[in-house]
Amino acid sequence: MAEEVLAYLVPRPGAVIVDATVGEGGHAEALLRRIAPAGRLIGLDRDAAAILRSEERLRPFGQNVILRQASFADLDQVLDDAGVGPVDGVLFDLGVSTRQLLEPARGFSFERQGPLDMRMDLRQTTTAADLVNTMNERELADLIYRFGEERASRRIARQIVIRRPLRTTRDLVQAVEAAVGGARGRLHPATRTFQAFRIATNAELDTLARGLLQAITRLRPGGRLCVIAFHSLEDRIVKQTLARFARACICPPDAPTCICGGRRLLRVLTKKPVAPSLAEVRLNPRARSARLRAAERLDDLPAVPKRGGRGRSDRTP
Repeated sequence: MAEEVLAYLVPRPGAVIVDATVGEGGHAEALLRRIAPAGRLIGLDRDAAAILRSEERLRPFGQNVILRQASFADLDQVLDDAGVGPVDGVLFDLGVSTRQLLEPARGFSFERQGPLDMRMDLRQTTTAADLVNTMNERELADLIYRFGEERASRRIARQIVIRRPLRTTRDLVQAVEAAVGGARGRLHPATRTFQAFRIATNAELDTLARGLLQAITRLRPGGRLCVIAFHSLEDRIVKQTLARFARACICPPDAPTCICGGRRLLRVLTKKPVAPSLAEVRLNPRARSARLRAAERLDDLPAVPKRGGRGRSDRTP
């Protein structure tokens, strides 16, 4: 969704942009061409291999690019260390990359035999195999249901426990198939279970919530945020977060500090998520589930009281 990202971020020459999931550098390259010659792009990725590939691709842009192996949950720290203040735009392109799915050694895909790893950052010690082989049956069922939205989570958890230890992606696929049957239709029966263990292994939802908060508060007035999500759990967090910051004050009454200063911080630009074009889906079928949401940081508004007392305090023009 490169064209959609450019349309909503509106990168201009001299802008400072954060690509919080730089990956192969595709979005980053398109953004750098728009913000050249004086603009800067700060790219983050948890995957060291992705950073190396994006370094090669973005080398022609020289010192206009800063790349760091880091989670976007550490966005503030990365920007502080780089001496970067407010930014003009932030992009999140969530989920697992095509290259990660195609590498059997990473263990992300149920279609390829490999170790049950699923770590986006190989410096992390906990793998999917650790979760599969150490959690009790109830914990496994809860994990698969919560992060995979899998209705057969209890049956799958039972088969996992019976068959342990599970060491490879094929081991996990066989456990799922023993519980619910083999492949049928477009969606493989192991899809949701693999999604669940990937999300849990990388703490993806918690990381997303933290990263969004830092991105929003880091934007300068008029700066824009774009998020591409690939499943309902991610998209729900994005939608709810943008909606909260589009209200007058999102801080609880007993909060020690008010991060929004009693002000409405965002204007949501996408009433509904934007889907990829049919042409893009034909070229890249994996894009069919992508959904983009965008918001703009507002100029400083007069402070308003928190909700409570007489009347509503979240009414804004």
